[in-house]
Amino acid sequence: MSAMSPVLRETCRWLDLYFRGQEPGFLPPYRLEGCTDFRQSVCERMLCIPYGATTTYGEIAREIGARRGGRMSAQAVGGAVGWNPICILIPCHRVMGVHGALTGYGGGLANKIALLAHEAKYRG
Repeated sequence: MSAMSPVLRETCRWLDLYFRGQEPGFLPPYRLEGCTDFRQSVCERMLCIPYGATTTYGEIAREIGARRGGRMSAQAVGGAVGWNPICILIPCHRVMGVHGALTGYGGGLANKIALLAHEAKYRG
């Protein structure tokens, strides 16, 4: 049996910490293939959402639009959030609809609810 790669080892360590209720404090190395500049900006913004906190598609759209000197739609942000290939690590479960409404999640809405509840339980 071959040894675990360093990336997989770091990812397992991150997941162990996360599911023990700790903010891991680091992100394992990753590469997003097929990622447009817009998707990258949405992923970077999701990485800024603190453990146990949420934001909305609209808020992300306003922030990115302001940085780019124009407007951005919440639907465009929703498409980029839905594209995220490494949920949990890039915490798309922390992005909500208008007024905090629970909306879709690639891993299923029940899992989104469970992840948010997990983080709320351990939030300091």
